Amino acid sequence: MKKAFITLLFTKILFSQETIQLDRPDQTETVFVVPRNYLQLESGFMYEKTNETDKHLHLPTILWKFGLNDKVELRVITEFSKTITNSENIYQLQPISLGFKTALIEEKGIIPKISFIGKAELRKSEILQRKTIIPAFRFTFQNNINDKTSLGYNLGMFWNENLQETYLYTFALGKTITPQLNYFVEMYGFISPDLPADHRINGGFTYLVNNDFMLDTSAGIGLSEKSAKYFISLGISYRIKLFP
Repeated sequence: MKKAFITLLFTKILFSQETIQLDRPDQTETVFVVPRNYLQLESGFMYEKTNETDKHLHLPTILWKFGLNDKVELRVITEFSKTITNSENIYQLQPISLGFKTALIEEKGIIPKISFIGKAELRKSEILQRKTIIPAFRFTFQNNINDKTSLGYNLGMFWNENLQETYLYTFALGKTITPQLNYFVEMYGFISPDLPADHRINGGFTYLVNNDFMLDTSAGIGLSEKSAKYFISLGISYRIKLFP
């Protein structure tokens, strides 16, 4: 789950690369890329009630990003998790995900700003009886409604270790409260040809400590029988410039 969005939470002034832009705390990925030569870490801790008996914890999930140039960032996702059931506790270091984001089109009138994210990870498939590269991609979109309100949305696909596809969508509305404090509300879901649909809603707040440091909190609930019951998340994100 993990993943987030901050671009919807700022005024047009704050949308400049002078302030940190994040992909968390929601599921809607930002259209912005990390500035050239910056290393950015977006870490999140989440408690998720998956069903009546089981719980899942992200301890944490970290998105590492590096600005290659003004149009492209490189991305690595690392995650350590714990699953709690009636019978056991399962600790897992998830496979490392490698990817990139590239800016495609700038916003102009009703045409949104658009970026593309691609990633892949190596997993072992029990059905295929071999290790398999698992791909995922999404297009990210953003429209500024006014100086304090923006709409972000994503469309994409990912595959599991048996190469069964799932489609994803997200819609998030963000609004500025103060130059430092912002909030968002979001609906998102996952649709697979062979499984029941999974639809959810969430919302949360972000607080800009300074141009390179941001805190966030969010919570959400499932709308479908397949969905997790609810989740609560906290995040800390920071960036530094590695090269002049």
